[in-house]
Amino acid sequence: MKSHLRSLTVIAAAALLLTACGGQDTGGQGAAAGPVTIDYWLWDTAQQPQYQACADAFHKASPQYTVKITQYGWDDYWNTLTTAFVSGTAPDVFTSHLSQYPQFAAQGQLLPITEQVAKDKIDLSAYQDGLADLWVAKDGQRYGLPKDFDTTAVIYNTDKLKDAGIKPEEMAKLTWNPQDGGTYEDVIARLTVDANGKRGDEPGFDKKHVATYGLGLAGSGGGFGQTEWSMYAMSNGWQYGDRNPWPSRFNYADPKFKETIKWFTSLIDKGYMPSMEIASSGVSQIDAYGAGKYAMTTEGSWNTKTYWALKGVKSALAPTPIGPAGKRASLFNGLADNISAGTDNPEAAWAWVKFLASPACQEEIVAKEAVVLPALKTATVKAEQAFADTGIDVKPFTVHVQEGTTHLAPIAEHWADVTAIMTETMDSIFSRKSDVNALDEANTRVNGLFG
Repeated sequence: MKSHLRSLTVIAAAALLLTACGGQDTGGQGAAAGPVTIDYWLWDTAQQPQYQACADAFHKASPQYTVKITQYGWDDYWNTLTTAFVSGTAPDVFTSHLSQYPQFAAQGQLLPITEQVAKDKIDLSAYQDGLADLWVAKDGQRYGLPKDFDTTAVIYNTDKLKDAGIKPEEMAKLTWNPQDGGTYEDVIARLTVDANGKRGDEPGFDKKHVATYGLGLAGSGGGFGQTEWSMYAMSNGWQYGDRNPWPSRFNYADPKFKETIKWFTSLIDKGYMPSMEIASSGVSQIDAYGAGKYAMTTEGSWNTKTYWALKGVKSALAPTPIGPAGKRASLFNGLADNISAGTDNPEAAWAWVKFLASPACQEEIVAKEAVVLPALKTATVKAEQAFADTGIDVKPFTVHVQEGTTHLAPIAEHWADVTAIMTETMDSIFSRKSDVNALDEANTRVNGLFG
């Protein structure tokens, strides 16, 4: 990761934004009597430099506050945080996920910011539509302000596409259906090559000895399937539950979902997509793609730069395929920062959370780093340009926002239990130990969690 350069211009802009009236300033609860160190946790190493830059700008504008950043890997992050809540050593502020915060809020581990948002007149309409709504829990209290958002797209190896005789413009118009896979499956088959050089759409293709799979697989996706199957199921007219947020019933037994998963897993049987055994072998989807084992993958916007950093691989983006519902689809997910209820520095913690959600951080620093897509609409535009300046056209990600084909990520109670049930079931289906009818029992178990 190259070092983050912070100019005096950025610092000056941050200072001006901090002292501006209303909107996204960082005032609201008064200055601390003396120096305060804010303990802040996050999990993404790729994003740590940009948030360190935000912390430096925040300190420059408000010298009484210093932010200490601690980074954990995703696998350790939530267990470490849960243990910290129990022991009373939780950070003042931490990066949070939509699947996790409802449980923490219900347990009283989070400090609501509803009053602070109202008092400081935070303009929630400045964020991409719908993002701010995700951080209001079932108790009606707000626990976060959007810091970024993510959608899904297809990432493909341009050399492999050229070798297959497929033109880049064709990738923007792909269609999908659960009966024969449409032109999308045609492309997947064409990009698949066996050990003898036969393609998946050619006579004599050997599905048992595949050198390059047309489509990669990270895993079964559990009950979420954000980058695995969600885009197909939703473009087939399916929704996770009876409402979102806070569904009282899930729809994993819906015929539209079952036929989607039946089609998707058929790609494994045809040899166009790796088996669960290969996907769970310890080699990540990104590394397998980088080694030429996968011609394309479906991925989240947050991993874009990682793909472009792969040596010897030239990549490009395409939007997810248009489904039977007549539109393409993508989950609309995003992160925010939560304040621990046990913080000794609530005023300082709020000032930092507000700064992270402000133009001073998102527009002047995060957007220019071209790592993620910031939540503020104005910052998103700047991030698109910053990505373009590095040779990456991220419109296949942002087209979902522009065309209104986003679907809010599910926010639900008992999500940990839902995940456990659905991961067991989906792993079994993807491993070909069960067929899609196993979803009937799984859905009954899931809905039993809600009475």
